[in-house]
Formats: sequence, structure tokens, C-alpha cells
Amino acid sequence: MSSNKKLPFGALGRAVHDGIAQLCSRPIYILMMLVVPVFTTFFFLDFMDEGLPLKSPAAIVDLDNTPISRKVGRSLAATELVDVKYHPESYDEAMKLLKGGEIYGFFMIPRSFQRDAEAGRNTTITFYSNMSYYVPGTLSYKGFKTIAVSTSGAVVSTTLQGAGLRSETVNTLLQPVVTDIHPMGNPWSNYSIYLSNSFLPCLLQLLIFQITAFSILQEVKRGTSVRWIQDAGGSIWTACMGKLIPQYVIFLVVGLAMQGMMYGFWHFPLNGSVWGMVGAMMLLVGASQAFALFITSLIPNLRFALSILSLTGILSFSLAGFSFPVEDMYPAVGIFAYILPIRYYFLIYINTALNGYELYYCQWEYVALILFLLVPATMLWKLKRISLNPVYVP
Repeated sequence: MSSNKKLPFGALGRAVHDGIAQLCSRPIYILMMLVVPVFTTFFFLDFMDEGLPLKSPAAIVDLDNTPISRKVGRSLAATELVDVKYHPESYDEAMKLLKGGEIYGFFMIPRSFQRDAEAGRNTTITFYSNMSYYVPGTLSYKGFKTIAVSTSGAVVSTTLQGAGLRSETVNTLLQPVVTDIHPMGNPWSNYSIYLSNSFLPCLLQLLIFQITAFSILQEVKRGTSVRWIQDAGGSIWTACMGKLIPQYVIFLVVGLAMQGMMYGFWHFPLNGSVWGMVGAMMLLVGASQAFALFITSLIPNLRFALSILSLTGILSFSLAGFSFPVEDMYPAVGIFAYILPIRYYFLIYINTALNGYELYYCQWEYVALILFLLVPATMLWKLKRISLNPVYVP
């Protein structure tokens, strides 16, 4: 991919020109850098628009068929977590629907439910959830449990009032302490606000890892790395910058578009500095490229480098602390969170966008992202040596 044209900025201009030409040479670059992240962002934000995918298909087995049991069924149907689509007449019919994948759980009211409840005898409400499908199974479980607890309270209330206690006394006995909840940062308890702001930047980091390694090590694989270094004036720094600058611009635009959709069109909370989040995205893109360049230089083999970076990118979704606090992980596992660029972006998001802290309180996260930019300098000599003597190992 050499060029004989005289371009501005000398060797760097030729290197950037070659980098742009490479991005235009294969559709895979446009697909991975533009189509995949933009499509995933629209899909994920729309899918999680209500905070969680609601109305998990469910069934209710009412073996009592009395006014109280029908009231429980109506209460279950009114919840936003489950969609009562079926009313099987037996346990076996409901289990058949569950095993067939038509529902993710069912709620069963036993015979003599009303008579036992009014007589003050123990009665049991049973519900089943298919946890093989984690999200719909969890939603159905939560909906069933909520109705079971409220039904239990209503039965106890009816029994106590039947025994002669006033309703005020019964309410005090059932709920002696009233909890007044004020969620901070995310008062709507919208799961999408938390999940989207972690999942989408982490996806962007994964794509940056792959494209960075693929674009550089393709030169070694195809035997064009010698010409690639020569076009850059013999400097590995210039050669790498020529590839990474065009990619940086594209990924930065995509990252800022992600933020624009989340904070602009979907109105996610941004309680702190807008420019703080823009700066965090700028550093995340650069730090992700630097991390991938370091791994590429350390292991200048296309297959191995892509495998390691893909595994690292996938593990970032959990190791970076999105789903489980790093402080509660085993130390041998949690330590890996601090070598991932996305971890520091995530901390900046929590402190800036959600908590509204001043940028001063996020200074060390910004410093960590800046330090990532310096890491490749320790191994670029190895990448240059391999590039000048390319031997492709499949």
C-alpha cells in the first residue's frame, strides 16, 4: 500500500494516507467500525427502552376458583413483569407449557385456598420459574414473589380483622417500619441507564482491540510490513500512528454518537460535566488502541493476538465491575480489572454522570487512561523487528 504522491507532513502524511487506503480496501473495516456499533447501540437502547424487557409469558393454575383466588389472579395479570397468557387446569398442563418454552413460569393456587385462609389455617402458594433463561426467568420469579408476599399480607390482614382488630392496628403489625426510599443518581431505577452506559462503551473497546490488531498484523501476515515501515520513513512510531489516527477519528465519532444517543435522545442522567464525559471517551478510544498495540507488539501473531484481545474484551464485561463489585472479587481475579481501560471510563461515568462529582474527584481515573497511551512504547521495538523480518506463523 505504498504511495508515490507527495503528501503534507512527509512520512506521517504517507502513513496516514496508507492507513486510510487500508480502511477503504476491505468492507470488514466499515462493518466493524461503523455498522456493528451503531446498529448495536440503536438495538440495545430500543430493546431496553423501558428499563427491562417486561411482560415475561407466564401462566396461572387456579385450583380453587374462588373470589379470593380470582382476585390474586387479577393482581398477577396487572403486574408489569409477567404476561399471564395461559390458564391451565392442572399442574401437568402448566409444566408441559413450561418445558415447551411457551412460558417461563407459572403460579399455582391450591384447592381450599380461600377456606383455609378464612379459617386461619396454613395454606401454600407455589410458583415455578425456568431459570435456564436468566432474564425472563428472573422477571417471572420476581413478579410471582411480589404477588405471593402481598397475598400473604392480605390473608393475614383479613384474619386479624376477622378476630376483631382495627385496620390501623393490623397495618401497624404487618408493617411496623415504613421505608422511605430516595434512589440517588438513577431515581427511576431504570436498569438501562446503568447497563447501557457500561455495555456499549465496553463493546466499543472490544471492537477497537480487534481492528487495531487486525490492521497492523495483516501487514505481517501478507508480507507487506517491510514496505509499510519504509513508507513511514523507517519509523515504527510513524507507521503505527498512520494506521491508528484514521481509526481513532472514526471510533471517536462513533463513541461520541453513542453518548449523544444516551444523554441526548434517551435522556439518560448526566449530572456532571458534559466535557468530562467527552474527554473520557476521547481517552478511552486512545487507551484501547494503546492497549491493543501493546498486545500486538508483545505477541506479533495475528491469530494469537486476536484471540487474547477478544478474550480480554469479553471478560471486560464482568471483570471491569459492571455486574459485580471489584472490591468483592477474589483479589487474584479483581486485580485484572485495573489493567483494562474500560474500568477507568466506567468509574468516571459513575462519578461524573450519575453522582455529579466535580472532575477533580476523577483525576486519577483520567491519569490512568493517559498512562495507557505510554504503554506501547515498551514493546514497539519488537513489532518493528518482526515487521522488518516478517515470518507468518499460521
